[in-house]
Amino acid sequence: MLAHHGLTERVIGLAIDVHKELGPGLLESVYEACLAFELKRAAIPFRRQAAIPVVYHGFRLHTGFRADLLIADDLIVEIKAVERLVPAHEAQLLTYLRMSGCQVGLLLNFNAMRLKDGLRRLVRSHQVEPA
Repeated sequence: MLAHHGLTERVIGLAIDVHKELGPGLLESVYEACLAFELKRAAIPFRRQAAIPVVYHGFRLHTGFRADLLIADDLIVEIKAVERLVPAHEAQLLTYLRMSGCQVGLLLNFNAMRLKDGLRRLVRSHQVEPA
């Protein structure tokens, strides 16, 4: 398995390739499918719409949620296609990280003119690292 930094850098590179090819303005599901295609070509293990359980008072509830991409069982990628990222998007990803046990997540806004401007790397300690 790749180290967190190496894995996030590879995924960011693939996401940039997708953004360069498609540009902004499409649905999140299109970007997710294309990024999944690139991950498969790069032989990086992943799951689309990976179920994340909710544990409440020690009980595992089946009313969990789904992460857009769970990569190498270690990295959550949440894909957006919005005018701009807002704090609620980061809070969503941080909750996914906490519930899944993953340490690192990427928030990718494909609607940005440059993907670099719509990219956030978050760690479960609630710190945001520069991408």
